[in-house]
Amino acid sequence: MSIRFATPLDTQGDSDNASLQSSSSSGDSENNNYTEEDNNFDDWVSDQALNRPCRSLFDEEKDFPSVDEALRHDQSTHGFSLAETCTRLNLDLHQRIRLINYIRKDKPAPSQLSSLTGKEPFFTSDEYLLPVIEDDPLLQLDLDDDWSDDESPPTANLQQPNEPTDLATAVRRIRHLEEKLSQAQKDLADYRNIVSQKVDVARFAEIVSEPGPSSSLTKDRVDDVRDDDSHYFQSYGEIDIHAVMINDKVRTSSYASFILRNPHLFENAIVLDVGCGTGILSLFAAKSGAKHVYAVDASDIAEKAEKIVQANGLSDVITVIRGKVEEISLPDGITHVDIIISEWMGYALLYESMLDSVLRARDRFLSPNGGTMAPSQCRMMLVLCEGNETYKDRVGSWSDVYGFDLSEMAKEVYDNAIVDIVSPESVVSSPCIIKDLHLRTIAPRQLDFKSPFSLTCTSSKRTKIRAFVLYFDTFFVPGDRGTDNDGGEGGSEQQQLPLDPSVPVTIVKEGDPLLAEIWPVGGKSLPKRRASMGSSAWKAKENKKGKIISFSTGPLSHPTHWKQTVFLLREPIAAEEGTVVSGTFSCKKNGENSRELDVEIHYSVKQLGESSPTGETVVQIYTVR
Repeated sequence: MSIRFATPLDTQGDSDNASLQSSSSSGDSENNNYTEEDNNFDDWVSDQALNRPCRSLFDEEKDFPSVDEALRHDQSTHGFSLAETCTRLNLDLHQRIRLINYIRKDKPAPSQLSSLTGKEPFFTSDEYLLPVIEDDPLLQLDLDDDWSDDESPPTANLQQPNEPTDLATAVRRIRHLEEKLSQAQKDLADYRNIVSQKVDVARFAEIVSEPGPSSSLTKDRVDDVRDDDSHYFQSYGEIDIHAVMINDKVRTSSYASFILRNPHLFENAIVLDVGCGTGILSLFAAKSGAKHVYAVDASDIAEKAEKIVQANGLSDVITVIRGKVEEISLPDGITHVDIIISEWMGYALLYESMLDSVLRARDRFLSPNGGTMAPSQCRMMLVLCEGNETYKDRVGSWSDVYGFDLSEMAKEVYDNAIVDIVSPESVVSSPCIIKDLHLRTIAPRQLDFKSPFSLTCTSSKRTKIRAFVLYFDTFFVPGDRGTDNDGGEGGSEQQQLPLDPSVPVTIVKEGDPLLAEIWPVGGKSLPKRRASMGSSAWKAKENKKGKIISFSTGPLSHPTHWKQTVFLLREPIAAEEGTVVSGTFSCKKNGENSRELDVEIHYSVKQLGESSPTGETVVQIYTVR
């Protein structure tokens, strides 16, 4: 399988750039006379790599003066021979690189490696072509002639080159060695260039060398080096952003519907509103019968929220707390809450990393006896999209500006995800779930993920696919509240179970009633608190366990302020009905700003009638910012 990185320098996809195989020298008639010299040169190159400092495969704290000593240590201490394993499995260069990186990255026990068959998934995974250690000498060895049948390290069989017997032979040998050295250096440079397209090695080295919190840096200095929060919280102190969110009817009405249609959950409940903003969700919770609501926000908007609570006469029910939820303590001796509500979702769902704070609040404050998360589940969805309008607006429009070619301005468009509204007509596949987040159980470390996908084109005519589109669906599953061990409201931890993937999301169409009858509009009086919302007549409209509420941010639903996240392809995919685009979708926090996301998409194409993808695997890397 060949791999191609779709970059500005390679828009035509030269598959040769993806090959990591070291090139063998072409044997012309002159070089064919120097087989012995060839072998001696290989030994000499290996000797240079073998004499470099090398880290043990299993002991991260132990560095050795040479590869020889590192391999001897691993064999004598851990009973693992890299030479014997590569010989036994008959590994090629790519597989050897993957094996070394697999051991360094996943840290298997040495005993596990004895049962390897060579058919394990990591032997074909692109992920393990990335070096775990920069300039790892083990990855730079041409070991084909160095492994011996015994378990001695590679240096055991090195031969010293024979002395030339005359000047002509010496000159020819020097010229030949210079050519092979140049080729070896080129091969290594090509490999590093390919890897550098996937990982910023220089930045990685800087991070490794940066002193940690235990160094002599003061706290203020550490905050100066890395502070992803200041701008984030400042932005949410602005009025406009809250106006956009509240005026998003799909968003606000869905939260209102869940809170007001499930009074059995909120009656006499202690509620925590994380990132409360204007406090709108806290107001809904109070109207649904909450015993007390703690509204937390770290931005300046908390001051407005407190005044809003006072203006609505709910200061006895809602307490606004200014601060980060990771750092605050709840007043009144409260240690656990029954419900956590939060509108934490960002572009591509995880942009802004607010979910980390919500999960921290869950672990600190949510009742262990069955507390409720609202929302309870989110699904990240991926579809194929023709993307013609986005392409024309962001790329094609630069090719002719008042008669001038300004296409240079469009080159960086492919490096960043685009937040835009995609027309439903441009979607040419059914969606695929690439991440299903159950908020009651998911851990923060699981928010960096890699997921496979397979999307089948549904277009009735031949088309060009110019983009992947990501959106998310959100679900509110109420569950039941019973009595916890302290005599308060609680319930079984099993009540708020994840929904099956087959459960559909609600699609809101233009003109659908957006639940406006639930809350007062147009100057109407407020409904009476608890009395109306908690009446038996209201409850009779719902089933015993309450109503599941959901909404979608996808192209088929009424647009939301989240829009969709578009990943433009450098090269469009020629497709027709039945064409399958499959691969992996990787997402992780950006290394320089944890509020941003790094996305890496690997994909290959299988045309209708083909049994498997016949083309190369294409890689594109994006930042969601």
